Amino acid sequence: MLILATITAMAVKNSDLSELYIQILNIPGMVQFGELSISKPLFLWVNDGWMAIFFFAIGLEIKHELLHGHLADRRQLVLPLAGAIGGVAVPAAIYLFFNWQDPIGIKGWAVPTATDIAFALGVLAAVGSRVPVALKVFLMTLAILDDLIAIVIIALFYTSGLSTTSLAAAACVMALMAALKAAGLRKSTPFILLGVILWVCVLKSGVHATLAGVVTAFFISTRAQEGQSLSPAALMIKSIHPWIAFIILPAFALVNAGISFDGLSLSRLMEPVPMGIALGLFVGKPVGVMFCAGVVILLGMARLPKEVNWFQLFGVAVLCGVGFTMSLFVGGLAFAEGGAGYARIDRLGILLGSGLSAVLGYIILRISSKEKTA
Repeated sequence: MLILATITAMAVKNSDLSELYIQILNIPGMVQFGELSISKPLFLWVNDGWMAIFFFAIGLEIKHELLHGHLADRRQLVLPLAGAIGGVAVPAAIYLFFNWQDPIGIKGWAVPTATDIAFALGVLAAVGSRVPVALKVFLMTLAILDDLIAIVIIALFYTSGLSTTSLAAAACVMALMAALKAAGLRKSTPFILLGVILWVCVLKSGVHATLAGVVTAFFISTRAQEGQSLSPAALMIKSIHPWIAFIILPAFALVNAGISFDGLSLSRLMEPVPMGIALGLFVGKPVGVMFCAGVVILLGMARLPKEVNWFQLFGVAVLCGVGFTMSLFVGGLAFAEGGAGYARIDRLGILLGSGLSAVLGYIILRISSKEKTA
């Protein structure tokens, strides 16, 4: 669905329907409660609203993994954590190398640091059952940690015009959620309702509203209630996953992947912003992941996952360069103010870097999965 939505957006943008496409993206929508009103064009409702649901799901998965999953054993964290750190640091360094003299272009340093967990896992799944389970676990854990780092980056570096009143209101909502949690409340509905209020407060505060989804997720119980096999968090992930896979992420791709190829040339691709992004994703990600993973393995702090060889690990490291939706999201934040001229060419770098990473990663894993591990 993501691929189809991306192709559709680019096809429409480069057809006679381009003006209609732009008009649809800018259809105004307003929600009003008394004197409080929120008015945004359609594409911002998707980016700020629907993507909050996506980040809510990520928050649920992170909490589950930290408490009951692969991240619960802190010893299992060392290798993917090292890979995630390297996979953020090296792409950022490559991007900064190309853009350090551009005061606006430099804002996009975090664009090539992101990994699209859904797309990367989808490519890995396409390789088939020959891929060791431990390799899938490694990629999922690394991608979750990568998303966690991305959330921190968004909170620290992509906020503007902070409203102390709205931040204070958000703090009060979070305090109430914490009090309800401490009182033993395990039902999800009150937290979801408070999460919506928190979203409004965060949206008005200047901090990106999607972070409200992550915060809300951490108050949802991951323990199954008596008589139920699944926890409230697991039930929620199960219920919203189809919406994310078939509506939210494709909608995000539709409103953000529309790139006009009019006037684009090889020389535009060679400009610092798209070049830094493409090389950051396609080269920086695998280099960063492999270097840091190799260091902790050589130091005896971690070891290769069971039944996984170095070539397979490299294939997964390449897949981490599939930034796509997450990179588009960060790019939208990075160039939201004063970077309108970069909005088109940054997407060109994202699509090129992500596409090359997906293809090469698939080929490497396809070949390496035929080999027996050493």
